[in-house]
Amino acid sequence: MAISLDLLLNAIVAGVLLGAFYAAVTAGISIAFGMLDIVNIAHPAFVILGSYLAYYININFGVDPILVSILMLPFFYLLGNAVYQVYYLSFEKRGQEALRGLAFFFGLLFVTEVSLILVFGVDYRYVEATYIGPSLRIGFVDFPLRMLVPCLAALALFAAIQLFITRTFTGRAIMAVSQDQLALQLMAADPIRIKRIAFGISIATCAVAGALLIIIQPVEPSVGREYIGRVFAICVLGGLGSMPGTLIAAMLLGIVESLTATFYGPSWAPAVAFGLLLLTLAFRPAGLLGR
Repeated sequence: MAISLDLLLNAIVAGVLLGAFYAAVTAGISIAFGMLDIVNIAHPAFVILGSYLAYYININFGVDPILVSILMLPFFYLLGNAVYQVYYLSFEKRGQEALRGLAFFFGLLFVTEVSLILVFGVDYRYVEATYIGPSLRIGFVDFPLRMLVPCLAALALFAAIQLFITRTFTGRAIMAVSQDQLALQLMAADPIRIKRIAFGISIATCAVAGALLIIIQPVEPSVGREYIGRVFAICVLGGLGSMPGTLIAAMLLGIVESLTATFYGPSWAPAVAFGLLLLTLAFRPAGLLGR
């Protein structure tokens, strides 16, 4: 099959833009699962909640979805604090987080989804913004603004998280909390408080990811299920606890999906992407940048 250069470059660019969005959705999982060992399968449901809040405020007040997500960060952070506190007192404190904790997040997933259905119905919702529709063309490569703007916002989110984790005492404590809680206590840090902060940050990222999702595509309450397997795959592929690894893995997955969808059809994209995950884990079980 002959492959034209312009089609190939456009597919790669589309994959990079898509991968940045995947990275934004996976950022919170990299913190909760990669650093705290909390299997929060309800994470995509919180992303959809962020999408609907962005939709509601955008449609009723005309506020840009990305600005809405920034305004919603404190609310989502406090929501994450509350969820972790319930999880800790009910399961982690009793050593029952493995199976019952997983059931807890399953319940959160369905409660959030059903609540959104009751409030908004099952119709697809979308937002309005000046950059949804136009494209930036450089040579023969197209940059759809509805993908480019979320890409830049996702990269800014990742940069902020990486700076916080690597340059602050709390951030370094988050990286250490799942490895050696006793050493953390000797540093005068409360492991439970650190975990609560980290999980709050994890859920706060859903506000941004949700706004980016509804910019890219219309959403309905159950669309988050499509991302459950993908976000955990990216987290594992990049290396548990590695934010740069997560970004690289998300970009790689986006490019592979885009190339596959362009040249072989979209139905093959998920199979090829997860095949890449299996091959990577077969030859490098720790992931791309895992230790």
